[in-house]
Amino acid sequence: MILNTGSRTDIPAYYSDWFYNRIREGFVLCRNPYYPEQITRYRLSPEVIDGIVFCTKNPAPMLDRLSLLSAFPMFWFVTITPYGKEIEPYVPPKEQVMKAFHELSRQVGAERISWRYDPIFITDDYSVDYHIERFEQMAKALSGYTGQCVVSFIDLYEKTKRNFKGVRSVAKNEQETIIAAFSEIAKRENMQIHLCCEKETLVRDNVDAEGCLSRAVLEKAFGFRLNVPRKPNPRKECACLLGADIGAYNTCGHGCVYCYANYDRETVIRNRKLHEPDSPLLIGRVTENDVVRQAEQRLWKDGQMDFLDLL
Repeated sequence: MILNTGSRTDIPAYYSDWFYNRIREGFVLCRNPYYPEQITRYRLSPEVIDGIVFCTKNPAPMLDRLSLLSAFPMFWFVTITPYGKEIEPYVPPKEQVMKAFHELSRQVGAERISWRYDPIFITDDYSVDYHIERFEQMAKALSGYTGQCVVSFIDLYEKTKRNFKGVRSVAKNEQETIIAAFSEIAKRENMQIHLCCEKETLVRDNVDAEGCLSRAVLEKAFGFRLNVPRKPNPRKECACLLGADIGAYNTCGHGCVYCYANYDRETVIRNRKLHEPDSPLLIGRVTENDVVRQAEQRLWKDGQMDFLDLL
């Protein structure tokens, strides 16, 4: 199985001590976000986990202890966007994040790290030309440290519209202009662009819509084939392996106004006060009303891949 940590919150940035404690103790508990009294227990062992996926805006707090994860193949997404503090108020400076990106790449390998430039939205301050200019600057800075970049345009969830007043969808012609330019830039910097839940009409040279965390992406990163059980993805347009996420909604401290995983800042602050690094749960502890069940876990590894398969 693939263990995910980043669809609901940013564990590396805010909960690295808790995560390393879970690795040391060999298990983690996760509340069902829709039925909170239901808790799933995951065994944290390379005997049942093929790899761990992280998604973060700041990998720095994890870097000095990555050797503790040496038994697990890893894949990292690091989001670096061109937005200011009015959009991403608590994200560290971009130069600092790119420096951490370089160090992470040196430790885990460029094939196991992906740059995320998303979500893209357009305002007076963040125009199409601005995105193209900044994407090129960042691509040059990250060239050689990764071979891929994930790109997507903003989705207007109700939470997003409430917290990000005045935001609008990116028009079709704007999307096409951006992707055409990004494709040329990424190609020069030896990066493949993966579209995240975008229309296949945007596919072109060096740009695919096959998924950012697809089986193919992970097989190439891990160096072995995966025999993935057939499970429907709730997002029909998404081919990624997004299950088994141990995070919790309304717990990420970055405060990004476009975030789909936080309801509001007050809820996040309240939940983060309930975090205890030694608890098996990310937020709070198990109560007498909770029902804990062991997850069904098994390896998906299906033999080594041929070298030619990785090209």
